[in-house]
Amino acid sequence: MIWFIDWNPSPEIISIGSFSLRWYSLCFVAGFGIGFFIMKSFFKRENIPYEWLDSLLMYLVLATIIGARLGHCLFYDWDYFSDHILEMFLPVKFEPEFQFTGFLGLASHGGALGILVAMWLFSKRISKKPMLWILDRVLVPTALACFFIRIGNLMNSEIVGSKTDASWGFIFRQLGEDFARHPVQLYEAIAYFGIFWVLYYMYWKTDARKHLGRLFGMFFVLMFSARFVIEFFKRSQGGFESAFGNILSTGQLLSIPFILVGLFFLFRKTKTIAA
Repeated sequence: MIWFIDWNPSPEIISIGSFSLRWYSLCFVAGFGIGFFIMKSFFKRENIPYEWLDSLLMYLVLATIIGARLGHCLFYDWDYFSDHILEMFLPVKFEPEFQFTGFLGLASHGGALGILVAMWLFSKRISKKPMLWILDRVLVPTALACFFIRIGNLMNSEIVGSKTDASWGFIFRQLGEDFARHPVQLYEAIAYFGIFWVLYYMYWKTDARKHLGRLFGMFFVLMFSARFVIEFFKRSQGGFESAFGNILSTGQLLSIPFILVGLFFLFRKTKTIAA
């Protein structure tokens, strides 16, 4: 007899009337909160004004939420949202009846694009430094934030894997299922935590921070290579993969250009900067 992990946590930590504190929200806040202090240590080492941190946090949070939301709507569920444009920007559904839903559906690829745009704006308006300078630093704690977000997905029993007979498979009772699936949320969380430590080590123990784009390139290569591999164990989330014969998932197709961009910045020759 094969033993599986019976997974049936409540997505809510506590509920009082109409207010509820959810695990996903707590993980989201923890990721960005800890990331704030990591960035503070970077700024201290390089004598960067702490005043930039509040603006940086605002840019990152807004960029992640807006980018991830639009990424989901455009890449994974455009058939629906093309007829419900307003719902892309509001946490509600209008059909079949009005319902407050929160922002259901966030795509990491969209979040990555959102961060790129936000860091360009931050560089132009706040730091007056090259965009790659801030990206090299901010993507280190971003990897840790991704770890927390995937733990939140696990607590929500969402973004699940394909069926498995492996003894570490999870039966997601919240989905009304009685068979095991790969806990891909956990796979990704472990991978992202490892990527965080690789980048953290590179920043503190090597001269990577002195080469514009080196840490940025490593982040893209490791993050989206991990995503590409783990997608093989993930249940299809839809999107445009059918247009390519379902050979690769939408997540894998979106990961390829990110990996190529990362390889370019990782291996290009750069001048050493003071840091």
